[in-house]
Amino acid sequence: MRSFKHALAATAALALMGGWSAQAQEKLSVRLDFSPWGVHAGMHLAKERGWFEEAGLDVDVQDGRGSGNTLQLVNSGQVDVGQIQLGLVPSAREQGAKVKSFAGFVRKTDLCVLIDKDSPITKISELDGKSITVFAASPWAPYIDAFLEGGGLNRDKVEIMFVDPAALWGTYTAKRADGLMSTVSSALPVAEANRPSKCLTSDLADLYFPSYGLIATDETIDQKGEALAKLVEVQQRAWKAIEEDPEAGVDAMIAQRPDANLNRDVLREQIKLTIEYFNTPATEGKPIGWQAEEDWTAALKGMERAGVVKPGWKTGDYYTNDLVKQ
Repeated sequence: MRSFKHALAATAALALMGGWSAQAQEKLSVRLDFSPWGVHAGMHLAKERGWFEEAGLDVDVQDGRGSGNTLQLVNSGQVDVGQIQLGLVPSAREQGAKVKSFAGFVRKTDLCVLIDKDSPITKISELDGKSITVFAASPWAPYIDAFLEGGGLNRDKVEIMFVDPAALWGTYTAKRADGLMSTVSSALPVAEANRPSKCLTSDLADLYFPSYGLIATDETIDQKGEALAKLVEVQQRAWKAIEEDPEAGVDAMIAQRPDANLNRDVLREQIKLTIEYFNTPATEGKPIGWQAEEDWTAALKGMERAGVVKPGWKTGDYYTNDLVKQ
């Protein structure tokens, strides 16, 4: 009887400890930019392998409806963290948003214009007389004119076709447009099946665009900095594992989103391209997530030229490395 009581007490103690452990898990909501694609592999692998829980985090990973929509949800306090294209942050702050990047993973410019893989076009100027499709809320929208000007063109010489996002791919793959404005890692693998393509990236016009990373409001960074730093550290762990074995990222995404009808081959190529765009010359040898002053300066100069930000900007208003483990 005494042994039974001792066992009962031990069980109760363990249950109580488990309750305390559960309470110690800090909740974070992370909203992704879109429905599942390769750039999300780090989040899904960490979730699948329980690495968030190991770090004391209870992370709700949500699919999104575009980087712009996710940014709005973060700014309004409806979610804690957004994984979006970081190049949207300066224009948002210009309009009064209080969000900032606290980790950048895809740091190389990946805004691109898709054209046929066998096309002889290699320069912006060679788009003269062509048609390009894009949707109005695309991250490309504010940069279209500055990009064309980089090749001595304007909208009189290049037809810009604004379509509904749902019609974007159909317009391009049916060859009703010569080009499509998107991003390298998301678009090239999808295009391969129906219209193999190559990319003209926006940096051909000296337009640099910080790509995917994590944002939060200034207030959340102040109040939940410790939890956000853990989130970054887990993502560093996840992406290092995926660099070594991209298939692990594919497996995790399919396991985490079993009803999304994901294509393994497309995911694999998206993941590989995402990793290829991790670094710029300024971030070589730096930890995953660390952002370079030089990269943000180059990006903001182009944004000023495109009218996205006003003169007098300070890079520190848009990003911080304080939560990235060195």
